Amino acid sequence: MADVFVSWSGGKDCCLSAYRAIRNGHNVRYLASIITNNTGRLWPHLLTPEILNLQAQAMGIPLLEWVTDISNYDSEYIKMLRYLKGQGVNHGVFGDVSIGNAQAIEHKAWIDSVCVPNGIVSHLPLWDETRESLWRDLLESGFEAIIIAVDNDKLGKDYLGQRLDKDLLSELKVRHQLSPTGEVGYYHTFVVDGPIFNHKLKLIKAEPIQYTVPKDVWYLDIQECKLEKKEACSPPLKISPY
Repeated sequence: MADVFVSWSGGKDCCLSAYRAIRNGHNVRYLASIITNNTGRLWPHLLTPEILNLQAQAMGIPLLEWVTDISNYDSEYIKMLRYLKGQGVNHGVFGDVSIGNAQAIEHKAWIDSVCVPNGIVSHLPLWDETRESLWRDLLESGFEAIIIAVDNDKLGKDYLGQRLDKDLLSELKVRHQLSPTGEVGYYHTFVVDGPIFNHKLKLIKAEPIQYTVPKDVWYLDIQECKLEKKEACSPPLKISPY
């Protein structure tokens, strides 16, 4: 059992990684999110610190916000790792997926470049698994997630807010089969409930916004959200915050 932080985006991959880390006996001490100065949000999901903190509150795990400029991202990330190590956290969990990810090897090399010299042991519990198997594990484990970002080219605005379910998985599989390149489109997600949640998240106000730089992407700008009590069911996994 190790004290770990989870590199946190609010989406399905980091959430499933946290779930697996907990099931493997690790103690998730922090969710760690990088907030960029130019947006005041987490990139590229464009979630505000307020929404990320509410999500962390729903799970009962402290959120560590680390604010930085893009120009000194690496050096600030290393400062964050050193801070975490000073808190007794020597392991990091990352939600990277290798299959179907052209940047996977490059990003894994970056993780090693910042973690290894600073005495942080990295864990990539989703590595070498297919997108479909991860989707199925997420759904069968009881997580609920919605799409909050899509490219305008392949998916488009209408996918914003759609819930991840077996029907959507089947649709994306067909898109994959019909695509000459195997690409279904660019998307990001936001998890609103699951077995590691003590409360559910309910979106109260959210509006679509479009960014065309560096790529043409639609985002669901979550402006208001609240915690709701969960219906009586199996208790969530016990998480020790310290």
